[in-house]
Amino acid sequence: MAGALGRVLRGLDLPPVWLAGFAALAWGQARTLPTGAPGAWAGWLGGALIALGVVLAAAAVFEFLRHRTTVIPGRTPRALVQSGVYRISRNPIYLADAMILAGLCLIWGAISGLILLPAFMALIQKRFIEGEEARIRAEFGATFDRYAARVRRWM
Repeated sequence: MAGALGRVLRGLDLPPVWLAGFAALAWGQARTLPTGAPGAWAGWLGGALIALGVVLAAAAVFEFLRHRTTVIPGRTPRALVQSGVYRISRNPIYLADAMILAGLCLIWGAISGLILLPAFMALIQKRFIEGEEARIRAEFGATFDRYAARVRRWM
């Protein structure tokens, strides 16, 4: 039983699941610790952040598909993607997740919930990015090092 539960939990250890968890925390914070309506600007800005995040993630996935490599965290890519949105961020999908979380906080009026944003980014970096970059470095060596020197991790 423990083996099956462990496999299920490992299967749930994916960035979108973490994003959903942090979003649930922000939503709960907005419902239990109301900070007052931040104004219409927050809804507009939140919506814009979410829309930009979705477009950024889609553009990043498109580049993975174009280069015929995996988008799944934990798998070693067959190609080092450096084109498209990967020219401005080594992790545009995670950046998009952070933008979506910030947008949700603003839309829900969870302004104090924005403190979750750096916590989310730190967790994603530790749980996913560092391991991914180690695998990419092992696979592509100096090519990845040159890319990492040229392009920032987040933006």
